[in-house]
Amino acid sequence: MSIPENLKYTKTDEWVKVEAKIATIGITDYAQDQLSDIVLAKIVVSVGDILVQGKVIAAVESAKAAADVTSPLSGKVLEVNEVVAQSPEFLNSDPYGRAWLIKIEINRLDELNGLLDAGSYREFRKE
Repeated sequence: MSIPENLKYTKTDEWVKVEAKIATIGITDYAQDQLSDIVLAKIVVSVGDILVQGKVIAAVESAKAAADVTSPLSGKVLEVNEVVAQSPEFLNSDPYGRAWLIKIEINRLDELNGLLDAGSYREFRKE
């Protein structure tokens, strides 16, 4: 299971990469491994939408299961990765690269304090 050190994580298996006030959000390698062979990804937010932490931003499905993906932070949607909807297999092969889901402008920087660092996420997933 890959857990890059430079990202933040949620207990619901989303990852966040923060650069200035911009957050890129996706699902973790652990999440895609648990779902196994993701065949469908539907991003349900659009550019300009205002998100609150915990809002559903996407749904992913495999032959085995389906899961909602929620926003780990509040903010305004700046970009949606349409490539993932067209090629959901990238979630299986490159969850931290080409398979990011959305980018947002963070509204509440204090919400970053509630996210896990790589070490904490690794420990959480061992349980």
